[in-house]
Amino acid sequence: MKLYFARHGTTKWNDDGRLQGRKDSDLTEEGIYRAIQLRSKLAHVNFDFVYSSPQNRALETAKIFIGNKDTKIITHESLSEIGLGIWEGMKVSKIESDFPKEYHSYKYNPENYKPLGGESFEDLFMRVQLFLDEIKILDAENIMVITHGVTIKALLAIIKGLSLKEFPNIPVYTGTALNICECSKDKIELLIEGDTSHIHDL
Repeated sequence: MKLYFARHGTTKWNDDGRLQGRKDSDLTEEGIYRAIQLRSKLAHVNFDFVYSSPQNRALETAKIFIGNKDTKIITHESLSEIGLGIWEGMKVSKIESDFPKEYHSYKYNPENYKPLGGESFEDLFMRVQLFLDEIKILDAENIMVITHGVTIKALLAIIKGLSLKEFPNIPVYTGTALNICECSKDKIELLIEGDTSHIHDL
């Protein structure tokens, strides 16, 4: 089975430099266009299922990706973005100035990060692992997952066997960047990471 996963399209808060977490903002025109480009890139693949985070920016990307096909979209709570508590909706520049130590841990020392009303990286890793365990036993040939930047970092870390301390080495990939894995009950092998070859400016 091949497992494909991609980040949602660009949103208004992405452009504004705001952290979203569990809150949402609408896809921009560019974000919609990127979802269409992702659909075109994978038009030759027949997907058994499309899994999506329940958050609107991911779900809307999944709907655009499916287009006029009747592929079922399954929302899964484990694919939600990391909960960021009181930081959600705030500009990164404001967070850096008001919470310098906490934000530094969030970015560079995740093992020491203490969420301010949000979710720990340990909790994120746990739920992402549960999702992968579910996926590995499915009877399917191709599955697409539409999720979020930090959640994708967790997926990649687990697949690569990286520790939480190594987590900052993985970038947050841009909207609709594509990852592809070969997946069996025993292992998941990463084939393609962070592919942006389908992304072209409006």
